[in-house]
This record gives sequence, structure tokens and C-alpha cells, in this order.
Amino acid sequence: MTTQKLKEKVLIICNHNSARSQIAEGLLKSLYGKYYEVYSAGSDPTNINPYAIKVLAEIGVDISENRSKSLKEFDGLEFDYVVTVCGGDGQACPFFPWRKNLLA
Repeated sequence: MTTQKLKEKVLIICNHNSARSQIAEGLLKSLYGKYYEVYSAGSDPTNINPYAIKVLAEIGVDISENRSKSLKEFDGLEFDYVVTVCGGDGQACPFFPWRKNLLA
């Protein structure tokens, strides 16, 4: 009897959930989706940057149906990994307390 290992849950966060975190979510799902359950969110969500959609489309990854999500949507959910992808634009990186491991 083979037991199926549960997928580890990953949350990728940034400020607006418009480009960096969306690209990371799309790539991780595309490359390792059979191993990870992947989500992305932002502390101040806006709209997905059309260039993020275009760049991923060039390599065959479709995120055109994605939407920017707030960290509040994931309150209380536990993730195996939380990855922050903040830029050097002087904004503080968001914090998400419900994680087992933190990667920055």
C-alpha cells in the first residue's frame, strides 16, 4: 500500500501582490506544482501587473486568471513556508505569523 505525501503549503508575500509574488507563484506552480500547494498575497493588494502576465506567457506560464489577494484572506491558515519577495523600494516587508519556516 502506497501512502501519498501531502503537498507542502507555500505562501509568497510582497506588498502589492501585483508582480514579484505573482511571478513566483506562477513559476513554482508550473515547475513544482505536484509537490507544493502555492499561494501568493500582499499586505496592500492592487492589480496584477500586465507585464508580469506577459513575461510568464512568453515561457508558457499563464497567470492571466490570477487576482491580487490580501494577506487577510489567509489569516489563521498555517503554511510550511512563507517566502517574502520585497524590493529595495524602502517599503517594509509584510509579516505573516502562521508559518512553520520563513524564507526571505
